[in-house]
Amino acid sequence: MNDKVSIWQHIKEDISCVFDRDPAARTVFEIITTYPGVHAVQWHRLSHWLWQHKVKWFARFLSMFSRWVTGIEIHPGAKIGRRFFIDHGMGVVIGETAEIGDDCTLYHGVTLGGTSWKEGKRHPTLANNVVVGAGAKVLGPITLHEGARIGSNAVVTKDVLAEQTVIGVPGRIVKNALTEDQKQKQKLAQEVGFDAYGTSSETLDPVATAIHGLIEHIHAMDKRVDTLCETIHLLGGEIPNIKMPDLADCDLDKEMGEKTDSPK
Repeated sequence: MNDKVSIWQHIKEDISCVFDRDPAARTVFEIITTYPGVHAVQWHRLSHWLWQHKVKWFARFLSMFSRWVTGIEIHPGAKIGRRFFIDHGMGVVIGETAEIGDDCTLYHGVTLGGTSWKEGKRHPTLANNVVVGAGAKVLGPITLHEGARIGSNAVVTKDVLAEQTVIGVPGRIVKNALTEDQKQKQKLAQEVGFDAYGTSSETLDPVATAIHGLIEHIHAMDKRVDTLCETIHLLGGEIPNIKMPDLADCDLDKEMGEKTDSPK
């Protein structure tokens, strides 16, 4: 959490970030008056300031009042970064030594709890851009690194690396951070209008599996052709330099529309 940012700047960012993460949000007035997650975060900003200035009983009282009003329990000692959003919010619990980075999102029923009665660090640390799904339990002094995703109702008791997705009880990884080769495949899939990597490897969809296989095949063929061209050049051969059309330049929707509108 950046202490150099004023509390008013925090409030402004907490409200504006809702538009990016909740399609149901319509106006600033609606967010200010009807979003308990936003209310809870603002009460916490105040109670945390009091906690830091040693006014701990009143800080706890304000956090308890916020819990009565919003159904969200945030200990005033918890450190929360910028643009933090709690969607729906009922039943969210955030412990005293929890630390949350910037641009994180929690859904209802999430617990950032401890597994020990010992003093000291006993609650999770969330890096930037972490999303925790509804009902998930993240327990102990573990770290969810940047971009981690926790599925609904998962129970996580171990560190999660950057960009990993975890689901289940106990939590298991279903999606690792993409390698450079996988990123190229994903880009190709998006260019042809199909996100083959949006689902986990456990998804049994025959159509998605078939298209996934075609994209893998095209990617492998591209690499093989590039290798053959390099070999021919090394052997002194010449190959016409023909520029292949870029898939991103093809408006498939427009072409399909033209075919549909053409007379039979």
